[in-house]
Amino acid sequence: MREKLRSIVEDNSTRKGKIFDFTIQFLILISLVAYCIETLPNNPIWLNSLLKSFEVVCIVIFSMEYLIRIWVAKNPLRYIFSFYGIIDLIAILPFYLSRFIDARAVRAFRIFRVFRSLKLIRYNKALRRFNIAARLVKEEVILFLITTSIFIFLASAGIYYFENEAQPEVFSSVPHSAWWAVVTLTTVGYGDVYPVTAGGKIFTFFILLIGVGIVTIPAGLVASALSKAREIEKKEREINNQEKEST
Repeated sequence: MREKLRSIVEDNSTRKGKIFDFTIQFLILISLVAYCIETLPNNPIWLNSLLKSFEVVCIVIFSMEYLIRIWVAKNPLRYIFSFYGIIDLIAILPFYLSRFIDARAVRAFRIFRVFRSLKLIRYNKALRRFNIAARLVKEEVILFLITTSIFIFLASAGIYYFENEAQPEVFSSVPHSAWWAVVTLTTVGYGDVYPVTAGGKIFTFFILLIGVGIVTIPAGLVASALSKAREIEKKEREINNQEKEST
């Protein structure tokens, strides 16, 4: 029984596996649509009742899927603490937690239902490639985030030095100046906070040049990682085909 279920749950090349995958994908998409409809104002009572009943059905199915995946996994603990295992747990956990907390906190847990959309990564080859790419560039991304944090701090401290006296309400401290640093380094430039002194404007010019480089780095990392992920998928596909031919 375990081997049969494993072939259905983990192998989508079979007819039953494809039906299982499409069913779960359909339920994920419909549950997200239902969540959006719930947020509409002035919904009739019957519609809210229907949406709640549908949510219970989805939770039951997703819970069964989660337990089955644990049961059929060759290493259950490895699955539980894997990326997909954590996403599967997040998809159902808020519902059960909301049963044991007061009504005011239920709304806070509802937002976690949007993470259910991440379950779609498992059932789509293109989206699954992002998971492989994320593992490949994990160290580079951490280094990029650390470097970006350092630049944000330097930019916050620098603009505070130039603009504090001219705009004490806007740039009252280094933490308050961090919003300007984030907006400027990401080249968003909302225009709600900007320098007025000559030194602040010159400083902003150099920060903008750095920001252009910071924005382009993630794009390069993702592009190279996706190409490597595609090569890995191709090799895995060739290995699987060879194993099928040998059997």
